[in-house]
Amino acid sequence: MSAPYRISRRIEIDAGHRIMTHGSKCRHVHGHRYGIEAVCEAVDLHHDGEQTDMVLDFGFLKEEMLKAIDEPCDHGFIAALADVELLTMFAPTGNDTAEWLADLEAQVREKGEATTTRTQLMTKLTVVPFQPTAECLARHWFVKLAEPVKQRSGGAARLLLVRVFETPNCAAEYGE
Repeated sequence: MSAPYRISRRIEIDAGHRIMTHGSKCRHVHGHRYGIEAVCEAVDLHHDGEQTDMVLDFGFLKEEMLKAIDEPCDHGFIAALADVELLTMFAPTGNDTAEWLADLEAQVREKGEATTTRTQLMTKLTVVPFQPTAECLARHWFVKLAEPVKQRSGGAARLLLVRVFETPNCAAEYGE
């Protein structure tokens, strides 16, 4: 068997979060310039069509990363569903907060995340069923990208890993 070909694509987003259970400064609301890298591999390159001699067109990978990561999260806030105190700060005024939270919880259960701008100050908010650590975000985005990579490559490529840089010096990755 020959060694696999690998490609990677990186995007960057700006987003806020907090790790409510953290024992130090990360329990406070703060933001990051996240770098997200997706690595794909294929044993063989495409033999014909618009992806001839490619694992996966870089443009296709970028489109899927923008849809799965940038659209819901860039210039927004990523919060854990369990962080009710924080979520309450985002609740729109004049509405029933408990009902708003229940709606978010239902969406998270159904789709794995909930993104809304129906918040205080119309801030973009993405709610996830885990603490928004780099490790958990890497796994979450891996799951969201794996099938689109397979489909866009006609089954020739697979997503190998997603690496999330929380700072230029600190990264977490998730993959097979």
